[in-house]
Amino acid sequence: MRVAALAGGVGGAKLASGLEAALPDGGLSVIVNTADDFELWGLHISPDLDTVMYTLAGIANPETGWGIKDETFDSLGMLGEYGEDTWFLLGDRDIATHVLRTERLKKGESLTAVTGGLSKALGIPSRVLPMSDERVSTMLDTPYGRLEFQEYFVRRGQRDEVLGVELRGIENSRPTGEVLEALSGAAAIVFCPSNPVVSIGPILAVPGMRDALADSSAPKVAVSPIIGGKALKGPADRMLSSLGHESAAAGVARMYAGLVDGMVIDRADEGERAGIEALGMRVLVTDAVMRDEADRARLAYEVLGFAEEISGSSGRSG
Repeated sequence: MRVAALAGGVGGAKLASGLEAALPDGGLSVIVNTADDFELWGLHISPDLDTVMYTLAGIANPETGWGIKDETFDSLGMLGEYGEDTWFLLGDRDIATHVLRTERLKKGESLTAVTGGLSKALGIPSRVLPMSDERVSTMLDTPYGRLEFQEYFVRRGQRDEVLGVELRGIENSRPTGEVLEALSGAAAIVFCPSNPVVSIGPILAVPGMRDALADSSAPKVAVSPIIGGKALKGPADRMLSSLGHESAAAGVARMYAGLVDGMVIDRADEGERAGIEALGMRVLVTDAVMRDEADRARLAYEVLGFAEEISGSSGRSG
């Protein structure tokens, strides 16, 4: 069984890890948001790609979900001694990833090729695929002014109300051949529990991405990142509310209406089942919180089983 997953951030990386454990080697392709990529001290940093990559490699920091476990920060400390503003935490081993990525991009390699090489070196059997090789940047309108995503998310600690989102450069982006192949060859497509505005949203906004999803006969299942009206991690709930969406599993379902066939929600949100089903989606109610690796694997098996049920009931073949 070949599965394509759309992901960004810690929640997406966790489910991707579960899916990798549930599938044979090479059975998973993870299409990752790159609209929060940015440059710092001349280095090309891809936070979501790295979070997914480190998680699948089993080296992610278990306490934060991002970065590398048992990391040291001597280089960052030295930058501070030189008077640099060290607002973005770059660990010593993490810096190695950014150095190699930057060097290889400057030599003309695509972001897809660079990510593939780094993933292979880390022993990852799955394909980690940037949503596009073209540069896209998430810009957020706030009462403080227009902010680049990482300035909002890290430097200012997500404290600003988000009033609008612009994906700068999105019109010049396109899905890579590897992404299109992953979608067309998938037996199931999973929307991971990632922020639907700034993680999944940029992926879907790449010109041609929605058409590729629509052309696929595979069942499409989304896992809600909102449980009991709240995001388990990050600002998704506040962002949904400030942008006029409902901070609820049903609100996320409405954003995905017409794209997905099934919605996975937590037991805390069982009362929203009827409203989601009215959108034309099937609903799986389960424990959607991934506390440990066992939870990741359990949820992944349930998601894949749900996709197979949808495929069987609709007569689809992936």
